[in-house]
Amino acid sequence: MKIMKFTTLLMASSMALLLSNCTSNKFVVCGHRGAMGHETENTLASIKKGMELKADMLEIDVFKIKTGEMVVFHDDDLDRITNAKGKIEAYTFEDLRKVLVAGKHQIPTLQEVIETIDKKVVLNIELKGTNTAADTYRIIEEYKKKGWRNKDFFISSFRIGELQKMRSLSPEIAIGLLTYKDPIEDIIKTGKELKAQAINPYFKTLTAENVAIMKANNFKIYPWTVNEPADINNLQQLKVNGIITDYPERIVR
Repeated sequence: MKIMKFTTLLMASSMALLLSNCTSNKFVVCGHRGAMGHETENTLASIKKGMELKADMLEIDVFKIKTGEMVVFHDDDLDRITNAKGKIEAYTFEDLRKVLVAGKHQIPTLQEVIETIDKKVVLNIELKGTNTAADTYRIIEEYKKKGWRNKDFFISSFRIGELQKMRSLSPEIAIGLLTYKDPIEDIIKTGKELKAQAINPYFKTLTAENVAIMKANNFKIYPWTVNEPADINNLQQLKVNGIITDYPERIVR
């Protein structure tokens, strides 16, 4: 049964692959939370380090806080890496500005990260929290008035509802569906419903078979979070389109 499903998916979509209008065949190096192998994650220092290491794309996580601002942080709560406690979404902007990450960094806003990047790399915005799609879209539109383009941004999430909202607001912006151990049939179905450009899977779930299925269905593949040279090499042998990593300098293009 599994072989039959694989064959059906592969054959049904092979023509789509041949006719695909891919924008680029360049192997993409995406710095995870900036370059968190070198600097504290999701800080401006980490963003700057990722650019210094010549990443093509930098990934960040966003939440919407109590007073409406979009801020860049990974966890639901502040306990792990800050001097504060509690849910980040419950904080006002004034109070959050007093919080220190790893003893020295402020939690940046999405706008501060965009200004720091200044169109030098693609910004991969993971919609980490609830109700993040609409405000992320609004901020992107504000920057498009200043000369930014849709291709300067990439939207990703595990939250299907947020990705659906983003797609309803923007038919053009690139979307990457984050997956963990989801069945390949579900991944392809959801990706197509979202009109996603990419699948961002957990790297340990990838096989030659499911990579072939994703490629046959015209999805780019950007696995996360790949740090060890042996794993990087294995994924490059599988012909993925890029890698999300804490150490951008470890990827040999």
